[in-house]
Amino acid sequence: MTSAESFINVHDHGTAVDKKKVRVQCNYCGKVVSGFFRLKCHLGGVGKDVIHCEKVPENVKTLFRNMLEENKKVSLTKEVGKLSQPYLPSKRNLSPALDCFKHIKHEASQTASCGSRNQAEIDSVVEDSVTEHHLIHNRKIDSNSAIDGEEKEDALSRQIKKCIGRFFYETGIDFSAANYPSFRRMLNATLGNGQVKIPTLQELKGWILWDEVKDMRHYANNIRHSWTSTGCSVLLDGWVNEKGQHLVNFVVECPEGPIYLRSDDVSAIINDIDALQSLLDGVIEEVGINNVVQIVACSTTGWVGDVGMQFMVKRRTVFWSVSVSYCIKLMLEKIATLDCIQGTLDKAGIITKFIHGHGELLKLMKNHTHGCDLIKPSKMKFAVPFLTLENIVSEKKNLKDMFTSSEWLTSAWASSPKGKRVVSLMEDLSFWTGAEMTLKATIPLLRVLNLITETNKPQVGYIYETMDQAKETIKGEFKNKKSQYMPFWQVIDEIWDNHLHSPLHAAGYYLNPSLFYSTDFYSDPEVAFGLLCCIVRMVQDQHTQDLISSQLDEYRHARGAFKDGSAIDKRINVSPVQWWSTYGKQYPELQKFAVRILSQTCEGASRYGLKRSLAEMLPRNGSNCIEHKELNDLTYLHYNMHLQNTQFGIESDLDAEEIYLIDDWIVDETLETAPSNGG
Repeated sequence: MTSAESFINVHDHGTAVDKKKVRVQCNYCGKVVSGFFRLKCHLGGVGKDVIHCEKVPENVKTLFRNMLEENKKVSLTKEVGKLSQPYLPSKRNLSPALDCFKHIKHEASQTASCGSRNQAEIDSVVEDSVTEHHLIHNRKIDSNSAIDGEEKEDALSRQIKKCIGRFFYETGIDFSAANYPSFRRMLNATLGNGQVKIPTLQELKGWILWDEVKDMRHYANNIRHSWTSTGCSVLLDGWVNEKGQHLVNFVVECPEGPIYLRSDDVSAIINDIDALQSLLDGVIEEVGINNVVQIVACSTTGWVGDVGMQFMVKRRTVFWSVSVSYCIKLMLEKIATLDCIQGTLDKAGIITKFIHGHGELLKLMKNHTHGCDLIKPSKMKFAVPFLTLENIVSEKKNLKDMFTSSEWLTSAWASSPKGKRVVSLMEDLSFWTGAEMTLKATIPLLRVLNLITETNKPQVGYIYETMDQAKETIKGEFKNKKSQYMPFWQVIDEIWDNHLHSPLHAAGYYLNPSLFYSTDFYSDPEVAFGLLCCIVRMVQDQHTQDLISSQLDEYRHARGAFKDGSAIDKRINVSPVQWWSTYGKQYPELQKFAVRILSQTCEGASRYGLKRSLAEMLPRNGSNCIEHKELNDLTYLHYNMHLQNTQFGIESDLDAEEIYLIDDWIVDETLETAPSNGG
C-alpha cells in the first residue's frame, strides 16, 4: 500500500450500484463510472478518457492524484526492473559520483566560513568535476571507434615491446642497451617517425620475459609429446671455463627439434663417479626413462669418459655413444701427427702466415686469386688446417703466378729470408705431392663431418654406410694401394671401434630400407650383433622380442606390406622413419622399434654452438632465489630460441669465436718487419 492509500479510501467517496461492483457512482457529482479505479481517476482528475469530477473538494482531488502518480511510478519501476540488463547502464550508472558531489557541495555550503567567494569556488570545482566525469563516460559510450583505436594502439605497442624483448633474449645483449639514444633512433627510423615505446628494464625482466618463457615452454612441451613415439637422445656439452669450473649443458634432440633442458656445474663432483652417474640418472628421469634411447657424449676423456664407461654397465636400456664430430676430430688430429702429414701442414702454415702477416702481400695475393682467401674459417678448429690446405692447392696456379709477378719481384719482400723460403715452397714438388696426399686422406672425412653437422635429419640410419664409403673413397684416391691407404684406415678403425661405433648404428644400417634393399648391402657379424643387441636392450618383454624377430623375416624377404609397389618405390624417395611409419603398420612391434632407432642423431650438442658464457653466469648455491630464477629463465629462453632458429633453418653469420679459431694460421710470432728497398 502506498503512502497516499494509507490515509484515503476510495470506497468512502463512491457507491457501487451493482453487486459485482462493476459500476460505481461518485458521491460528489453522481457520475457513474466503470469500477473503483476509474472512480479514482474521476476524482483525481487524471486521464483523458475519464470525465473529471467538478464538485470534488480540492484536498480530496490532490490526494487521489498523488496516489495514482505514485502507483504509476511503482509499476514502471517494477517493469523496468524486469527488462533491465546489468551491462546497459542507466544515467545514474554513468555518473556514480554525482550524488556524492552533490553531498560534498551541500556539506561545503554548510561549513564554509569564508563568505560567498569561497562558496562559489567550491561550487565551481564540484560542478567542473561532475562535468568532466560526464564527458569521460560519454566518450566511452558514444565513441566506439576511439575505444577500438586505443585497444589497437595498446596491442601494437605491446607487440613491439615483445619483439624488442625477443631481440635482447635471443642475442644475450645487456638490457641497458635499450636506453641508448642510438637504439631508440634506430627503432624510430625503422618503424617511422612515431615515438616507439621502448620497454623498460622492469618490463624486460617482468611480463615480457614471463610471456616469452611461457610461449617457449609451450613449444617445448609440444616437442616432448613426440618423445613417446620417436624416442630422443640426450646430448652432453661439457667444458671447463676460465675459472676452472667444469660445466655441462643438457640438450634433448628428436626429429621434432632440439630443446635445451638445463645446465649444471659438476666441479664439486668431478672425481665422484657415483655422483656424476646420479646426475645423469636425474636427467634421464626428467626426460623419461622410456623416452631416452641414447646419451651422446661430447668427449672420451675427463669425467665424461669416466662416467661413460660405468654408464654402459649400469644402464642397459640406454646406449652411450660419442658425437661424430668429436670422433672425426680425433681421427684428423691423429692423422695430422703422421710424419708425412705433419710436415706438409707445417709448410702450409708458413705460407699463410707470411702472406696474411703483411697487408701489401695479402692485397697482392687477392689480386691474383680474384678475391679468394686461403684460410677458410670453420666452427670446427681441427678442420681449419685441412680446409686451408685445400684452398692452397686449388689456388696453386694463381699463387705461383703471384710469386713470379713483377709486383712481387720488385718488392722488398722478394729478397727477404722468409720471402725466399715461401718461393722455394711454391717450387717444391714434394710439398705439393704431400698436400695432395693429405687431402686424399682427410677430405672424405671432412665431407662426412659436413653431412652430419649441416643437416637436421636423423643420421643413425646412414652413419654406418657413410663411414664405410669414406674409407672406400680414401682407398680409391690411393689407387687401391694398400701400403698408402692402410695407415689412414688404421686410424679411422681405431677411433671407430673404441669410440664412435654403437649398436644403434648397425641396427640403423640394417633397418634403413634405402640401404638394406640395395645390391651392395652387406650384413657382416658386426651388423647382426648390433641389431640383436638393440632388440635385447630396448625391448624388455620376451614376447615382443619374439614378435620383432618374426616380423624381421617379413622385412628381410620383402613380404607382406613390404612388397607393395609403393613401398618399393619409396625406399629411396622418403626418409627411413617416414617409410616405416607408412608401410610398417602391419607389424606394429617392429615398426615402433625401427622408428625409435632411425629417429636418433649421431651428432652432439657442439653443432649448435650454444653460447657457454650464459651458462657460466648462472648463480649457484647461496644466490638470491629471484635472481636465480631470472637468470635461469633468460638462459632457458636464449638457448631454446637459438635451437628453434636452427630447427627452422635460420642461421647466423660467422661469429667472433669462429674467427679466433684461425689465429694459428695467420699470426706469425716471429714476424719480420718490412725490409727497405735500399737493402
